[in-house]
Amino acid sequence: MASEPLEINNRITIAGWELTEQFVLAGGPGGQNVNKVSTAVQLFFNLLGSPSLNDRVKQNAAKLAGKRLSKEGVLMIEASRFRSQDRNREDARERLKELLLEAAKPPPPPRKKTKPTKGSIERRLKAKSGRSDVKKMRGKPAGD
Repeated sequence: MASEPLEINNRITIAGWELTEQFVLAGGPGGQNVNKVSTAVQLFFNLLGSPSLNDRVKQNAAKLAGKRLSKEGVLMIEASRFRSQDRNREDARERLKELLLEAAKPPPPPRKKTKPTKGSIERRLKAKSGRSDVKKMRGKPAGD
């Protein structure tokens, strides 16, 4: 079932044919409507086989997806928060968008190694000798 494309950011757009939606009965609030209408949405997206994403984004998204990713690499997002099918559909698409935006973030810059300053070394050694003096004072007095 083809739907409209999902724009993630200005560089990533998921084509409509890559998304598959399935509507199922939802539990929770809704009265008789819950028993009659399939309001919950299961959104399927072939994450590892998608031509819209680069390898780095795919790997990051696979880590973020956790148990929602099948062995075949298909991501399933289930949305049943709302009582209407349309709002659940929008919620599932929004959650997919958030996951892919998080996966597309650039990696943090590498940490630069620094040496402690001369003042911090002196303060640390002074504190150590102070503690040493305190502990020496706890001992038994020397007999003269």
